[in-house]
Amino acid sequence: MSRADKVREALAGSHGARWHATDAYARAVWLGVGLVATGLFLHQVELVLFGVPLLLTVLLTRKPRGRPAVEVRPVPRGAGAGVVHTVAHVDGGPDAEIAVIKLPGGSRAVPASSPDLPVEVRRDAWGPGVDLRLDHLFAGPDGMYVYGPIVGTEHVRTILPPVEHHPAGPMPPRPAGLVGIHRSPRAGDSTELRDIRAFQPGDRLKRIDWRVTTRTGTVHVRERHAEADADIVLALDTRADLTADVADWSSPYYGAMTRPSGSLDAAVRTAASMAAGYLRQGDRVALMDLGRPQLNVRSGVGRRHLMRIRTQLVVCAQTAGWASRVALHKLPHGCVVVLLSPFLDDEVADLAVQTRKHGHVVVAVNTLPLPLIPDQEAGAWGEVAAELIAAEHRLRLKRLARHGVAVTAEC
Repeated sequence: MSRADKVREALAGSHGARWHATDAYARAVWLGVGLVATGLFLHQVELVLFGVPLLLTVLLTRKPRGRPAVEVRPVPRGAGAGVVHTVAHVDGGPDAEIAVIKLPGGSRAVPASSPDLPVEVRRDAWGPGVDLRLDHLFAGPDGMYVYGPIVGTEHVRTILPPVEHHPAGPMPPRPAGLVGIHRSPRAGDSTELRDIRAFQPGDRLKRIDWRVTTRTGTVHVRERHAEADADIVLALDTRADLTADVADWSSPYYGAMTRPSGSLDAAVRTAASMAAGYLRQGDRVALMDLGRPQLNVRSGVGRRHLMRIRTQLVVCAQTAGWASRVALHKLPHGCVVVLLSPFLDDEVADLAVQTRKHGHVVVAVNTLPLPLIPDQEAGAWGEVAAELIAAEHRLRLKRLARHGVAVTAEC
């Protein structure tokens, strides 16, 4: 049994998953007995008349039976971020009268025999999280007995990073595949003309250029380019998650997997969108984590591979943290490397330059939110520190551009 299950069982067992008397029941007993006893002792009929109804209410109220429950229809796993509607079924049993349910918008009291209750679930962030947990409590007649409170079951779902439209980036000069949409130096059967040459044994008759053949008196054929696909490597820098506010860099962030509008969130969203764009046009896409090579995803094609990459992006964000060194392992020959990083240190910049010197096309995607907001508590030194960080960042990107690395603006 997991720790969460043990905590849930302890919370539910504090009152017991059973019907038990409330404070109203105890007050009715003690007040009724006290009024009757006092009235008999003081010979006051009025006190007895007040106490007897309370005692009769307690004696005539029997303990409810049954095991009330609240069941909710799980949100479909394929649902994305935003508002999703589901339904909760309230079953109060034969004796329950009122059910109090903790909904995402607040607690709500409904009749125990009410029809299905509509529930609105809203999640705006990608990643794993709890969609719904309906804690509930059932009350019997006059509130003398209650069932619960019961800690509801957590419905956990992982939302994959969203896919947005991104135009295709640069292609390698020599695509490695045999099929695709990019022009290859090899001869093939595409629609783009490569050359007109003399007929050779093995050429197809449908390639004969009759206009040139008639003019020259010798048979000539049209030679066309082959269409090939490309290898794309999305390299993700997960060592730091930074926002525009410099004061937040040294403090941990709780409540979500990534900081809102942070560098890691921008990198994951851009990587998912670029993977979808390249895979849509038939290219092979791989995913590499600069600090944790064990999380890499090999090259692949198709819609299932896109789901694999988006799922692995969530895993990379979950295990994000500082790594002692960065590296790119076993890059395909002549591939395009898309490096998504805030570029705050020289190590990742050196890696981009070395990759470019090895003959790969390198695209540096800057994920650092700009402009930077100085730390106000540091006074004038906060502004100096922010300006220094921004100046070093600009010089680092200019150095990448001088070495042939294509540098994009911030996400």
